[in-house]
Amino acid sequence: MISIFVFSLFPSLSCFTNQKAFTDHYLLLHISLSLSFSSAFLLFLVPNKSKRFRFFPLKFALQRARKIGMAEEETELSEEQRKEIAKWFLLNAPAGEIQYVAKDLKSVLNDDDVYNEAVSEAFPVYNKSHMICLEMPGRFGDVLVTSYGELQDNEYLDPKTAQVAIVDHVKQVCTEVRPATDEELPSPYIEEYRCALDIEMSKYVGEAYPKGFCSVYCTNGKDVEGPGSDFELVVVISAARLSPQNFCNGSWRSIWNIEFKDDIQILELKGKLQVGAHYFEEGNVQLDARHECKDSTLFQSPDDSAVSIATIIRHHETEYLASLEVAFNMSGLFQMLEFSRVLY
Repeated sequence: MISIFVFSLFPSLSCFTNQKAFTDHYLLLHISLSLSFSSAFLLFLVPNKSKRFRFFPLKFALQRARKIGMAEEETELSEEQRKEIAKWFLLNAPAGEIQYVAKDLKSVLNDDDVYNEAVSEAFPVYNKSHMICLEMPGRFGDVLVTSYGELQDNEYLDPKTAQVAIVDHVKQVCTEVRPATDEELPSPYIEEYRCALDIEMSKYVGEAYPKGFCSVYCTNGKDVEGPGSDFELVVVISAARLSPQNFCNGSWRSIWNIEFKDDIQILELKGKLQVGAHYFEEGNVQLDARHECKDSTLFQSPDDSAVSIATIIRHHETEYLASLEVAFNMSGLFQMLEFSRVLY
């Protein structure tokens, strides 16, 4: 499904000079969570078959809010409610923009306790969902912050280097690195498959996404010592082009679950692809496009399996990007969003 949001957004959250304005804005957000932000007009690209556009004015959303009794003039918010509102803004910030949102929220809330609680809860979720990439100290390279590599609070495994990164989520930096223990790493048999796939995926990502990163994790059966048992690997690809000075940010995220079924000698792949773009020069346009797909191939040697998996992933991702280009060329929004592979 593809959703496009076209709207005139307040220049900054700092325009909310009092709790009433902040609350009213949230009430609109609350009744239209899938719409991202309040708007004068919301433009949706309806799912592929209809190819129609629908406009929803701000007045409609406000009327709906009042109809269900949410937009009362005098609304006193508890600290918990204010924290949840703040978290909503943080979690729905476009790629690379959460720090800007946090700065404005701090000014709006004017309450350090509520602010600190909100950011401490929202940033880890945001960082993992956006699969941000952080540089590890000591020239160990980069680590992807994902739920698949999460060992415990603030510790993330980089399977390629067998290092564990300690992350400061709010500052979005890696503060320390330690070697992974044997218990945190897969068995030699699984590592052979994981490493071969990592090599092939790194080649693909290097060619397809100049600003992209990938990691391959074992999510099930990491202690399997040899043939005869099933296991599961996950390929994570994350790419972003952040250019706020040019009023444009974009991101690509894809997750591929690969089940190695030893009994039937088949590999089953399930992919989830997500593309986001934010263009905000003299206006405000957001793209949120998601796609799911499935495929399968034969269970072979580590090197042969890796090549087959990489070929399948390349095919589906290239096909999906081509379909997006066609959709946006037809809608006339392609140039406005500057949407192409180069963006990532």
